[in-house]
Amino acid sequence: MKINFYKYQGTGNDFVMIDGRDKHFVVPSKKQINTLCNRQFGIGADGLIIVRKSRKADFEMLYYNADGNIGSMCGNGGRCAIAFAQYLGMIKNKTHFMAYDGLHEGEVLKNGVICLKLNDVKDIKKIGNNFELNTGSPHYVTFTKQVKELDVFKEGKKIRYHKRYAKQGINVNFVEINKQKLMVRTYERGVENETLSCGTGVTASAISYALLQKDKQKYKINVLTGGGQLSVRFSTNNHKEFNQIYLIGQAKQVFQGEINI
Repeated sequence: MKINFYKYQGTGNDFVMIDGRDKHFVVPSKKQINTLCNRQFGIGADGLIIVRKSRKADFEMLYYNADGNIGSMCGNGGRCAIAFAQYLGMIKNKTHFMAYDGLHEGEVLKNGVICLKLNDVKDIKKIGNNFELNTGSPHYVTFTKQVKELDVFKEGKKIRYHKRYAKQGINVNFVEINKQKLMVRTYERGVENETLSCGTGVTASAISYALLQKDKQKYKINVLTGGGQLSVRFSTNNHKEFNQIYLIGQAKQVFQGEINI
């Protein structure tokens, strides 16, 4: 099967993008997706995204982890999907699109910056000094010092495969507070390794930081990842529920090509 593909990245979180609008388009198998995302034997990516038509919105985003399994909501992937949909002529600057966890809003700003609205967050669990929450995907957030020196693969894998999370999996975020800016490194399930950036993880980390502060109703937090900077904006009345959540940062097309699988 011959596939035309596009490669996008959002702060280093990279995706194989496929135009799935043709009614005869067949979704690649789990094994094929795994091969496409393999960095030695395929194109190489943290995941695969198919953009196709939707009766309920401007388009639908189907996201698959690098292991070939269907994934939950991906923040950086959502921003890349918006950029890709605009490239395909499906949208102009503003959009509504369907994803794994429902309807999302998005907007293309200047200089390739994409603003993505995520769903409201509640039911946050505090486990010691750590947090467990769902920002479209499940996340574990732990605060630490010297995050640059941390062995994220080793420490993240311990938590991801702990008996509490092993069956469904969880993304693990290590966060350092540095002069009102967060530095975040993430171990992602499905990739089973550290990625340069995780949009829903950055969002979970920012909300967890707000839970430590409890001094505002509106937040705008800058977050530095291995792939660059993102901003997270949100509101809360009681620090139990968070709404008007926006993930903001660049998303760019890297290259395009054709591959036989």
